[in-house]
Amino acid sequence: MRIFSGIQPTGRKHLGNYIGAITQYVAGQDRGEAIYCIVDLHATTVPYDPVELRERMYDTTAVLLAAGLDPERCVLFRQGDVAEHTELCWLLCSVTAFGDLNRMHQFKEKAGAQRELVSAGLFFYPVLQAADVLLYRAHEVPVGDDQRQHVELMRDIAERFNSRFGETLVVPEHRIPDVGARIMDLQEPERKMATTGGTPQGTVYVLDDPKTIEKKVRSAVTDSGSDVVRAPDKPGISNLVEVLAVVRGIAPEEVEREFAGQGYGAFKAAVAEAVVEYLRPVRERYEQLRPDQAALEAALAAGAEKARAIAVPTLADVREAMGVGAPR
Repeated sequence: MRIFSGIQPTGRKHLGNYIGAITQYVAGQDRGEAIYCIVDLHATTVPYDPVELRERMYDTTAVLLAAGLDPERCVLFRQGDVAEHTELCWLLCSVTAFGDLNRMHQFKEKAGAQRELVSAGLFFYPVLQAADVLLYRAHEVPVGDDQRQHVELMRDIAERFNSRFGETLVVPEHRIPDVGARIMDLQEPERKMATTGGTPQGTVYVLDDPKTIEKKVRSAVTDSGSDVVRAPDKPGISNLVEVLAVVRGIAPEEVEREFAGQGYGAFKAAVAEAVVEYLRPVRERYEQLRPDQAALEAALAAGAEKARAIAVPTLADVREAMGVGAPR
């Protein structure tokens, strides 16, 4: 089985990224042929600083390696190093419905936040995302719950292509964790934890120091009452229960039983301590890896070579099926 997923290099990685995506990446190395892409081309669809983009690229690479990705056991590369992504994106536009793109939730959200220019790149973002996955004929895409609509679109694109041009592309399946698929902002638990648009105190970053993490968790918004239980009218506590369950590797019901009758203070203290210890190995390993930028660049270059060896034949098959370029 081939597994593919991409991650943005923009912004600092937070607890939601780590639980919803990065831990899945690490686990994927033991379940199949794992291919992971840091998507710098996607990052150009909104306003950005080129120098900062390069720095964040290395930051993200170091976080992924610190979390447990092993370049000997997976393919880790930078999207912009494999030109086949952009060509396949253009070719897939011919089987992508305008109406489908216009209905994408993330386009509407991000477009609404742009004050000067809503780029065409932002609109076609899901097509490039589909190209990222379909280029490698991946069977599985580990994602957070917020990416469900995007995976459904790439499935539609692959099916439409195969129906029109013959069986060429693999139709992928998403893999969304049962618990922790959507970690919420600690200060505004009705919205997803996010680097952009999230609250500073409600976003726990992977590289936050222990005192900062403890302060953010202890000050998390809770709800009326004192029962540590998940409920529709208790989004703050429900979120913290899910976080602790994931961090400890247990069921949410076990968390509820353990803290029955103890109140919010003891519960939040336990969550803070658990999150600090959960992220400590990644932060310490990151501090060792990040200064050696040449080694990070070498790892990405080696990964791009492996990725290209898979991507080139797929693109050749697509061009042949579509009648583009010289015939074989």
